[in-house]
Amino acid sequence: MLKGKADKTNLPSRHVTEGPSRAPHRSYFYAMGLDEDDIAQPFVGVATCWNEAAPCNISLNRQAQAVKLGVKAANGTPREFTTITVTDGIAMGHEGMRSSLASREAIADTVELTMRGHCYDAIVGLAGCDKSLPGMMMAMVRLNTPSVFIYGGSILPGRLNGKDVTVQDVFEAVGQHQAGNMSDAELEILERVACPSAGACGGQFTANTMACVSEAIGLALMNSSGAPAPYESRDQYGEASGQAVMNLIAKNIRARDIVTRKSLENAARVVACTGGSTNAGLHLPAIAHEAGIDFDLFDVCDIFHDTPYFVDLKPGGQYVAKDLYEAGGVPVVLKELRKAGLIHEDCMTATGRTMGEELDMIKGEADNKVIYSVENPITKTGGVVGLKGNVAPEGAIVKVAGMATQEQTFVGPARVFECEEDAFEAVKARKYEEGEVLVIRNEGPAGGPGMREMLSTTAALSGQGMGKKVALITDGRFSGATRGFCVGHVGPEAAHGGPIALLQDGDVITINAITGELSVDLTDDVLAERKANWTGAKPTIYASGALWKYAQLVGSTRLGAVTHPGAKDEKHIYMDL
Repeated sequence: MLKGKADKTNLPSRHVTEGPSRAPHRSYFYAMGLDEDDIAQPFVGVATCWNEAAPCNISLNRQAQAVKLGVKAANGTPREFTTITVTDGIAMGHEGMRSSLASREAIADTVELTMRGHCYDAIVGLAGCDKSLPGMMMAMVRLNTPSVFIYGGSILPGRLNGKDVTVQDVFEAVGQHQAGNMSDAELEILERVACPSAGACGGQFTANTMACVSEAIGLALMNSSGAPAPYESRDQYGEASGQAVMNLIAKNIRARDIVTRKSLENAARVVACTGGSTNAGLHLPAIAHEAGIDFDLFDVCDIFHDTPYFVDLKPGGQYVAKDLYEAGGVPVVLKELRKAGLIHEDCMTATGRTMGEELDMIKGEADNKVIYSVENPITKTGGVVGLKGNVAPEGAIVKVAGMATQEQTFVGPARVFECEEDAFEAVKARKYEEGEVLVIRNEGPAGGPGMREMLSTTAALSGQGMGKKVALITDGRFSGATRGFCVGHVGPEAAHGGPIALLQDGDVITINAITGELSVDLTDDVLAERKANWTGAKPTIYASGALWKYAQLVGSTRLGAVTHPGAKDEKHIYMDL
């Protein structure tokens, strides 16, 4: 594409750059230092989630400059803009966590509105923290523009006493401190060294899980998610992503050409084989929804069920994202999956080449330390498992990566809590018994509102040495850093009258991750009687504002907790207006 010579006949930016009637619009562009050639070229939105909230996002504005250089080198005109993020590590364990999942929708919505309002022709999106990755990808698929995603990169591991440490260790140290096994001084030392750089949490928690998804689904360039955030070598991926999006414009390859049922299955494979975050069970259906593809929690869990787990990452394993990158990254993982016939190779990617063509160029092989061979996996089924039963007719999800087979079943009496704070206080005070199933309800997307993660509670249990001695179920979520037998996404949620709303202390609950069961030892008649006597959803203090609006709109967890009808009901596609 020659500088200043783009044919804008079918590009959205024609609405703001072409013809005498757009002279006022062009005057704004001249005010920002653009020249006639710049205005005549395709406009590429360079969207980041930069802010000063947390290390996950702090380097995104610098990385965006590399993307802009790539766009300019390929004769495009980059226009940088930002959107919000809510960073779970800061929001965790208090009321702020209600904002987390709702922020995913806000990110997708604000990126959509910015792109629509300014008629950008394509997008390169940079994201660093948990919800910003799916939020950015959802916007790309919703708009159906030529799109390239790039992850901001992971944090470097901290070092203490000769071992790598992450923020997960600090959350668990709180439990050790409460149990009297760690002094104030030891905790203060750990908190100062655990997070030594910019970047998102280093284990295979939600951010790195969704970063792996971005490559597997085809929206990101191969290996672009791997290098840690502080590595300035990341700039080469930024520049390449800027050039790649211009190639996609030229070839009219759009986000929905890349995100298909097959590519979503590829993404789910990577989540399973890396022992990724249970939150992928929420985000993959939400991305599918933007394309009008039926792909719910049960579909995700079907993929998980027959995918071997062979990448040894925290929290279930030993290594962090930097180690995966040095072992060859996601491309080598995808190559191993291909050997077992578990990858759809005909899926289009952001390079304009197919997944198979991309993998043909990858030279690396499994190191059998971080990445095991697919023939010799850590376990033969995935690190994440779906459950169903009379407690969860619409499903639930649990991470079993790193758990021995005998640890994957649990039967015990319920101890019911009406919110996370009540459970956390009980755990701190040791007001629970070994062998119990802790039930935390009213934490679903609508009931919370916001479907909070329970890392503070689960980490405290682990820190007390009780992580394997109790189980926990909730209609809320768990952090990707959670360890232990912790079942989330129980649906329908309590606020919608799901069976979890009807459980009482002492009810005997069975969790079996091997057979996929989550049930309570009650007859249908007893559950029906309790439902008839149910007094309704727990009242909420969130009666106005963004969280009220979210609670009114949000749908089932099984379908991704989305807030709008999706592509199936759309009457137009942005790129074709």
